[in-house]
This record gives sequence, C-alpha cells and structure tokens, in this order.
Amino acid sequence: MPPPLPYLKETPSQTAGPYVHIGLAPSVAGLSGAMGDLGQDIAGPEAPGERITVEGMVLDGTGAPVRDAVIEAWQADAAGIYPHPEDPRHAEAAPGFRGWGRACTDFETGIWTFETVKPGPVPGPDGALQAPHVNLWIVARGINLGLATRLYFSDEGEANRDDPVLGLIDQTHRRDTLMARREDRDGAVVYRFDIHLQGEHETVFLEI
Repeated sequence: MPPPLPYLKETPSQTAGPYVHIGLAPSVAGLSGAMGDLGQDIAGPEAPGERITVEGMVLDGTGAPVRDAVIEAWQADAAGIYPHPEDPRHAEAAPGFRGWGRACTDFETGIWTFETVKPGPVPGPDGALQAPHVNLWIVARGINLGLATRLYFSDEGEANRDDPVLGLIDQTHRRDTLMARREDRDGAVVYRFDIHLQGEHETVFLEI
C-alpha cells in the first residue's frame, strides 16, 4: 500500500483588488442586475438624531489617494443602540436605522462618503460608556487582511477623554488620527476623516 500523500501547504493570502468592487459593490463596478449594494445611507430617513455626512480619503504611504478601496461602517443610533441581537436593547433601536453601510472611494477623487446620524455613547463590555464613534473596516488592493479602525468626533471632547479605547493610546498625536473634524457646509454638517495606511500620520488600526 503506497504511503499517504502529504497535505498541501496553504497558499499565501491574496489581496482584495482589483476585483474588490465586483464582489462587494457590484453596481459601482458597472454590473447591472447584480445583487444590490447595501449603500451609503446608514440611518434611513425616519431615524431621529443630528443628520451628518462622514467623508474622507484613504491615503497610501506617499500621501496619494487609494481609489479602489471599500469601506464598511457599523455604528449605534443617536441613543447609543445597535440594531443587532448582541445589543440587549436592539429592539429599541430607532425605526429604519440600519447601523451598517458600505461605500467605495470615488474612482476620480478618491473620496468615500456616508450619510447617517451622529451616534450616541455606547456602553462597553464592562458597562463604562464609550464615546460616540463609528467602526470602520477597510479593504483595497495591496491589503491582505481588512483593516479595522474607529472614527471619533473631535467636538466630543469630554466623552473622548473618558473613552476606554482612546485611553489605551498613549500619544496625543496618535489619538488624533482617530478624530473626524467637523465642518459646516451650507447648513449641512460634515465630518472629515482621512485614513492613512502608512507613514508619519498612519491611522491607529485595531485588532478585533
């Protein structure tokens, strides 16, 4: 009887691009009739709270925009409730609030955008309140594993000071990489958040 064949070794991880849009956002890739994209409107029109736009760019180590990235976002509603069964209050989430969205960077400008409501503080695992934030996950060509980070709001100074996750980051300039800056544009509230993959201003990424 011949000896058993050896197991094949695992192959190296493959990067997400250039097909990332085909799999995750087919309409952006120009595929008509494909499964609908989950979209950039996280809150829906009925959800209460301050309406905001969150936008930014994904930048490589040279500061150039990455134009083929996909960004996913998870957040709580204005009352700090996630519409997910793991949140014990999920049945109380705002009507029409999805809490999740997916956006692609624009092929020309490199800008990604979400329409939502500003989230409220969320209880952490130990019950301590976490500052209002949006959880982000980024994939793009050249990234073997998706990168997770958080977007905090620069105008939530007191809540940010007490946030347990931000408290784990020693240097102030590193915490600043997680701050979205508020702008008022013709009566609309826009928070700008650029994600730096490498370099001097590299965004703090989290292990989840």
